[in-house]
Amino acid sequence: MSTILCACCSNESYTECCQPYHLGALVAQTPEQLMRSRYAAYALHLIDYLWDTTHPSKRHLYSKADMGKWAKDNHWIGLEVVHAKKDVVEFKAFYHQGLKRYVHHERSVFKKDAGKWYYFSGAHFH
Repeated sequence: MSTILCACCSNESYTECCQPYHLGALVAQTPEQLMRSRYAAYALHLIDYLWDTTHPSKRHLYSKADMGKWAKDNHWIGLEVVHAKKDVVEFKAFYHQGLKRYVHHERSVFKKDAGKWYYFSGAHFH
């Protein structure tokens, strides 16, 4: 039986890495854990998880339909965490759209409310 590696590029198995967050068995203890689990959720098209881990005060800025389209229109091929400190994670998400390869480079801010981390905002690098 082969082990399926987690999409977040942690080199751990999915069952030992992001799946417990996706199933609600664990809550991310750091912004980096949350960001990695969100990347894996995009790769696996787990839109409810993305919605639930977006800060409630920011959800009006997004739609589940748009999140789903972004997740499904791209083939997610890798994640590089550039820097993670306190409530900020800078990362590069690599993906294919059709035959073209892209990099989504972002500095994300996370906010902790009632013991739970949420995605709060992000600034994209161009």
